[in-house]
Amino acid sequence: MEENRVRGGDRSPARFSNVEERDSIAREFESQTHSSFNQQHICVVTETYPPEINGVAITLSRLVSGLRARGNQVSVVHPRQRNGTLDSEVDDICVRGLPLPGYHGLQFGMPAGRLLKQAWSHHRPAVVYVATEGPLGWSAVRAAQSMNIPAVSGFHTNFHSYCKHYGVGWLQHVALRYLRWFHNQTERTLVSNEELRVQLEDLGFVNVGIIERGVDSQLFAPQRRCTELRRKWGLSEDDPALIYVGRIAAEKNLGVAVEAYRAIKRFNDRVKFVLVGDGPLRRSLQKDNPDLIFAGMRMGEELGKYYASADVFLFPSETETFGNVTLEAMASGLVVVAYNYACAKLHVTHGETGILVRFGEANSFVGSASELAREPGVIGRIRRQARHYVSYLGWERVVEGFEALLLNAGRQGRGEAASPLRRRRLAT
Repeated sequence: MEENRVRGGDRSPARFSNVEERDSIAREFESQTHSSFNQQHICVVTETYPPEINGVAITLSRLVSGLRARGNQVSVVHPRQRNGTLDSEVDDICVRGLPLPGYHGLQFGMPAGRLLKQAWSHHRPAVVYVATEGPLGWSAVRAAQSMNIPAVSGFHTNFHSYCKHYGVGWLQHVALRYLRWFHNQTERTLVSNEELRVQLEDLGFVNVGIIERGVDSQLFAPQRRCTELRRKWGLSEDDPALIYVGRIAAEKNLGVAVEAYRAIKRFNDRVKFVLVGDGPLRRSLQKDNPDLIFAGMRMGEELGKYYASADVFLFPSETETFGNVTLEAMASGLVVVAYNYACAKLHVTHGETGILVRFGEANSFVGSASELAREPGVIGRIRRQARHYVSYLGWERVVEGFEALLLNAGRQGRGEAASPLRRRRLAT
């Protein structure tokens, strides 16, 4: 099928050498060009941004703060926050937003082409990064085109795959055609991993590059484990705690996680399952499963404490472009059980730093989680190895590569950007 061509099976060990080689070339390329990139104006356009809590908003916040720390002037265009709590930067541009159907608390931005042209005429950006494909994003692409400003887009969400989870599966191919058309209007489309790059190119997306993800290993760390919090969950130190962090919604496939919890509970009635987050399925899921622990939205150090106080992270989602929570869980010293694609395929070695399950096989997911829960020694070993692996995946190198890709976008023709990397047939 067009919408999902993920293959199962464990990741080949050779993948590590490709990633390391690509990172080495990216650093070399960045070091050669960084001196001419300093003090550039970069404009980021997005329909979601903190204090909204989701993977896209958090990733963009990390990238923006990193770009600013490297001496760039970064303006962010986003919908005005309805709660009025956002302490915006001086250079930020707030536009009108409307509620996003099915996504309580999120908005889509209204078109703002005239406003953007005025702002960019006053202070022209070197490049525009459009992170979302809604009306605001499209107006930004058009405005950039009319002013001959390079625009780079980010493919952060598999919106076309969401359709089947919301009863409009017939719109899936329409949504995919729109996304392809949208992204092909920009100089480059950036994705989070090589597998997704290949999938999109097979579907007709052009000039797709990679910008990976990092994790804050100080915020998410095993040292934040809290005995008191576990006691509130009804656990002793030796009792197993399962956790899920993310949106509680249909596209996250949480029924499989609950089924895994039930399977474990049949032979260990001390186990608890904690869900951190909110969403449209929370009320019905809570009603049908009163023994689950719903923690609501958690942020910052409190979120780090919730992660670290659990033991196993259940992540049965089949719609991720990456899945930042996977790295956060690994950094917190948890065993991740996830399908073998996106972030898990890139960063988890089966049986060593987590548990990989063939994509879409729900019974295998339940069986793998249940088998793992019977092996506390294995859980302890994997937890230590996961933390050790992820501790090297900081955001600094990610921001460096992102900066180089953005500021190189307008220096060559479309389809030729970052040619030193493309010539080596590596992820660019």
